[in-house]
Amino acid sequence: MEWQERIRRPEIECMSRDEMLTLQSERLVKQVANVYEHVPFYNRKMKEIGVEPGDIKGVEDIHKLPFTTKEDLRENYPFGLLAVPKSQVARVQGTSGTTGKLTLASYTKHDTEIWGECVARALTMAGLTEEDIIHVCYGYGLFTGGLGLDFGARALGALTIPMSAGNTQRQMMCLEDFGATAMACTPSYALHLAEALEEAGLVDKLKLKAGIFGAEPWTVEMQKEIEERLKINAFDIYGLCEIMGPGVAMECIHHNGLHIFEDHFLPEILNPTTNEAVKDGDTGELVFTTLTKEAMPLIRYRTKDLTSMDRTQCACGRTLPRISKFKGRTDDMKVIRGVNVFPTQIETALLSIQGALPHYLLIVDRENNLDVLTVMVEVDEQYFSDEIRKLDDLKKKIGNVIKQAIGVSVRVKLVEPKSIERSEGKAKRVIDNRNL
Repeated sequence: MEWQERIRRPEIECMSRDEMLTLQSERLVKQVANVYEHVPFYNRKMKEIGVEPGDIKGVEDIHKLPFTTKEDLRENYPFGLLAVPKSQVARVQGTSGTTGKLTLASYTKHDTEIWGECVARALTMAGLTEEDIIHVCYGYGLFTGGLGLDFGARALGALTIPMSAGNTQRQMMCLEDFGATAMACTPSYALHLAEALEEAGLVDKLKLKAGIFGAEPWTVEMQKEIEERLKINAFDIYGLCEIMGPGVAMECIHHNGLHIFEDHFLPEILNPTTNEAVKDGDTGELVFTTLTKEAMPLIRYRTKDLTSMDRTQCACGRTLPRISKFKGRTDDMKVIRGVNVFPTQIETALLSIQGALPHYLLIVDRENNLDVLTVMVEVDEQYFSDEIRKLDDLKKKIGNVIKQAIGVSVRVKLVEPKSIERSEGKAKRVIDNRNL
């Protein structure tokens, strides 16, 4: 198992807390001096608040440093945050919302090597080895998902099937013909594939044992649904383009949180309103400082992802801190009649109801100055062939369960299977028509 020890890096992943703090402090001090000297944006930001590199002695001083936001990245698009000459940039990756410029991230050759190592370490957490065949149906291109998993599988030594996203029929054919033992995609697309594989009678013909799913928030209930339907062990992988891509954190076989590779990414969990650190176990916004990134290092980058931290040693033996499954994002949250509502709350509620399928859409409108939330949810087709009373009873039950979960009454619209558009990438869960 020499190869696995080399990839897993037990000397890092099982390091004592004091040893890790020493390593992080050394890297943080070096990185702060680096950005102060080479990135005008950080030089200006630090001078504005009266902080110099010498003020940062270790991780205990992280609170003295300024935050970085996605807006800062867009304002410095495309290469305004480089800490190296552009000639040293080996590649770029990007992400964008529905409008505006790309959020662009730059990488040196060394950055891509670290990325590959982190994803490979993540894959070993799922029990994968060089003997596995990994079917990657994240999108390839500027999006980090496909290439990130590709880099990791290559570093692991596994056989990689670079399918990219889309063309579900071809995905199914290759899953069967090539004998993939693991697949990687968004959890919503995994459910779409499960549905198609079931209809084709192919689930039992596959050799899949593990799924690496991420790029969107998903619940424990949805994880169990995928595992049951595809007969696999489903793992949550986390990353974001601005920090690196997938491989920033990953679940191990104990499924008790996602281990952060904190030798490269220094995490904080902060109250998003006060910016103060929250206690371990309390929910807050995840903030990262990249400790080893060369091309575009970021200081205290606000991810907007809401989670909590557990620093106790995991049953797997790793001492890397674990973050909980995400509660949502600060920008995914919708305020409905004064109540904070996250799509994941509704997903959890729906998956607890027999007859409701794991495909839904939230539509927010404003009528007579009052917010109205409509939950469109697919239900088993039998309810549309049975008597109307059963459909009405299910509709009432769904409404009651969701109200109990979020504290707000909703309108429920039941639709037949496959009525809601499927996504081959990140699922669109919310349509907000209020124009707030």
